[in-house]
Amino acid sequence: MVIGIIVVVVVVLLVLFLIFAYNGLVKARNRVDNAYSQIEVQQKRRYDLIPNLVETVKGYAAHERETLERVVQARNQAVSAQGPAAQGQAENVLTGALRQLFAVAEAYPDLKANQNFLNLQEELTSSEDRVAYARQFYNDTVLKYNNKIQTIPSNVIAGMFSFQEREYFEGEEEARTVPRVQF
Repeated sequence: MVIGIIVVVVVVLLVLFLIFAYNGLVKARNRVDNAYSQIEVQQKRRYDLIPNLVETVKGYAAHERETLERVVQARNQAVSAQGPAAQGQAENVLTGALRQLFAVAEAYPDLKANQNFLNLQEELTSSEDRVAYARQFYNDTVLKYNNKIQTIPSNVIAGMFSFQEREYFEGEEEARTVPRVQF
């Protein structure tokens, strides 16, 4: 009788452990999905601002068509990219094109003084900060999730229910190199 009660208690504890471990993994996976959707929300805001910025610059720098076309093309590629790796790469191209656009704007004092341009530039900078924060939060969430599915004892549950690792948003290659300063 005592052995039967001990077996029941052990089985109940094991079932409770399995339930808590599984629910923890599901919650972690859902947090990763939510963090990724927040990146998409911030990127959409950024994508919506870019055509307005391009139109404003067009009025001042009509002969800079190639730069403007690169920005539009990079934006379209970023919008259609799927998954963190492809989206990260497309975002890096877009960031480079925007940097080039702002460099062109430096050559036009009237454009730099234009209130619409300044407002759009400020909004875009704000969007860049929000995207960077959302990416950082996503990567932090992916780290916690991946740790959870790789560590004992939850890795057993993760393996039983096919929880898969998630990939990180990768930074720009330029951001990894130390800038060289010369005087």
